[in-house]
Amino acid sequence: MKRLLPLLGFLGLLALAQSPGAKLYSAHCQSCHQANGQGIPGVFPPLTHLDKVVQAKGGREYLVRVVLYGLQGPLTVEGKTYNGVMPPFRQLKDQEVADVLNYVLTTFAKSKAKPITAAEVKAARAKALSPQDVLKSRPPVK
Repeated sequence: MKRLLPLLGFLGLLALAQSPGAKLYSAHCQSCHQANGQGIPGVFPPLTHLDKVVQAKGGREYLVRVVLYGLQGPLTVEGKTYNGVMPPFRQLKDQEVADVLNYVLTTFAKSKAKPITAAEVKAARAKALSPQDVLKSRPPVK
């Protein structure tokens, strides 16, 4: 037990050192999209392609809507089709949605896009959408 205490202390400090976005990702996204952002083949897509989405016209707004309102229906990502259901996370605060998206974009997508702001999230909340409507709003990605 004495040998375990330093390890537990280290893990506790490591958890404290995580960014808010990393903590939110771990709590809400990791079970489907995995710790490395690679997803689950055929069910939950990887997040590594999201730089292309955020750079597309309307892509920033789309990503915010995905987190807020969820996503449902067949989705093709990098030539592979996924048909899982992503639940909505409307319970997250505007800054939390921005934090988790910025974490995903910088960590998995290696995006250089400007950070998503809480103000952008607040604006997206103004018009609630169904998960199917969110999917229909996905911008074309090349």
